[in-house]
Amino acid sequence: MGVLYLLIGLIFIPMFLLMGMMAPAEGSGFPLGTMFALVIPVLYAVMGVIGGAIGSALYNLVAGWVGGIEVEIET
Repeated sequence: MGVLYLLIGLIFIPMFLLMGMMAPAEGSGFPLGTMFALVIPVLYAVMGVIGGAIGSALYNLVAGWVGGIEVEIET
């Protein structure tokens, strides 16, 4: 989940870089758009791992109550 969400988060890098280029100059520090472009994919991946863990735990809890999903495969 983390790698998948990191790859999805990479889609946002050009958007944040463009927003950073269009923002008014705030001084000689590190541009805020560049910082967001570097941090957002990592945070998105972390949230994906946490969300995946919570989602799978909830599924396992509910599947224990109602029986889950049964799949039959014939070859």
